[in-house]
Amino acid sequence: MEMKDTRRIEAEPDMVWQALLDPAVLQASVPGCESLTGSADEGFEAVVVQKVGPVKARFTGAVTLTERVEGESLYLSGEGKGGAAGFARGGARVRLEADGAATLLHYEVEAKVGGKLAQLGSRIIDGFARKMADEFFSRFQQAVEGPGDAPADAEAAEGHAGEGAEGDDADKAGGKKGWFRNMIGR
Repeated sequence: MEMKDTRRIEAEPDMVWQALLDPAVLQASVPGCESLTGSADEGFEAVVVQKVGPVKARFTGAVTLTERVEGESLYLSGEGKGGAAGFARGGARVRLEADGAATLLHYEVEAKVGGKLAQLGSRIIDGFARKMADEFFSRFQQAVEGPGDAPADAEAAEGHAGEGAEGDDADKAGGKKGWFRNMIGR
């Protein structure tokens, strides 16, 4: 599965870049993420719980940030093993472009699954992967932007709440809207 999209984030590119490297922002952005430890330089270890169709699994794996061009682009990749459910592997090529005082975040996502998950069929897997990518970048945008900056995107993210996310993760992320911007004082 592959997809491309662009999001306009109401923050300067340097703030968006800082957020891409921040483990707290990444953890808040990944639906179902229970923990994310490590650093942007050395990689992260993650635990994510997801339900895809009838299959629910706890994935443990690694996330790395490579091909970094400071302040401009990077490749975010991850691979997780979900025991009997199988594995998930994917990546996102992210490029930032200044647009006045805002940033255009361009991304290309690719994902692959194996094991029991692969038996669900490509239509279910592709739909789930698209939803996960959209939800990740919606949550990321909410973490960076201040309250009220992007109501349409917040409503879109709300529409995905509970679809595959574990517990009230979506509500927790929604409650932190703009927290990264507030944290760095911009």
